[in-house]
Amino acid sequence: MILSVSRRTDIPNYYGDWFLNRIREGFLYVRNPVNPHQISRIDLSPDVVDCIVFWTKNPANMMEKLDGLQDYMYYFQFTLTGYGKDLEPGLPDKKDLIDTFQRLSKRLGKERVIWRYDPIWIGGKYTEDYHISAFEKIAERLTGYTEKVVISFVDWYAKTQRNMAGLKEKEQTDEEQINLSGKLALLAPRYQLSIESCAEKLDLEKAGVRHGACIDKGLIERLAGCRLTGGKDRNQREACGCMESIEVGAYDTCLNGCRYCYANENVQRVREKRKLYQADAPLLCGKIGPGDRITERKMKSLKDGQICLEL
Repeated sequence: MILSVSRRTDIPNYYGDWFLNRIREGFLYVRNPVNPHQISRIDLSPDVVDCIVFWTKNPANMMEKLDGLQDYMYYFQFTLTGYGKDLEPGLPDKKDLIDTFQRLSKRLGKERVIWRYDPIWIGGKYTEDYHISAFEKIAERLTGYTEKVVISFVDWYAKTQRNMAGLKEKEQTDEEQINLSGKLALLAPRYQLSIESCAEKLDLEKAGVRHGACIDKGLIERLAGCRLTGGKDRNQREACGCMESIEVGAYDTCLNGCRYCYANENVQRVREKRKLYQADAPLLCGKIGPGDRITERKMKSLKDGQICLEL
């Protein structure tokens, strides 16, 4: 199986101790966000975990903990944008984040640190020209430290609209998205980068941007040296190209505070759930309560016959 750690919150930034404790214990609990009384017990044995995909905007707090993952294959999706504190209030200076990106790449290898320049929002001072300039400045600093950049445009979920209120929210037209994507696609090769999109319904291939997969079956097979039997993740959006995985995070727990986020209801809700955090608990930011039902989720490796090949 593949672990997604996590689309719902920034575990490397804020909950690395919890995750490494769960790795040592060999299991964790995940509460179903649709049916909150349903809790799954997830086996974390290296025998069944084929790869861990980390999603983060600042993995600095995770760097010293990576030795605890020596029995696992993993890679990072590292979001690094040109936005300021008005949209990303909880993040450090971009120069520090670029330094962290470079250090992580030196440790893991450039194929295991994917740069995400997303989500792209055009509004206020964040014009098309602004994004082109920010993208190129970051790309220049990341040359040789990653092989791929992933882009996407803001999706206007209800939570996103509430969190973006007052920022002159604006949904980009297809023409604007294609035009900007094409310009970024021309820049990427200059800095030794391939460029892909993430869960975009709009066909950006005509602009030179291939439809990608963040939980990338091909990449995982190359890293693991094994064919995988898993298919497309049916729990994600139709346009999502990711292979099947198990999500281990919890909504309303990320402290980054990004205004465009779809995973947080509001700041107050995050503060309330944060109070429940215990680094040694099996459940992230939660407690087992009356009526909760814990079931063992069936786990298995997706390696094809456990035969590893030179891919």
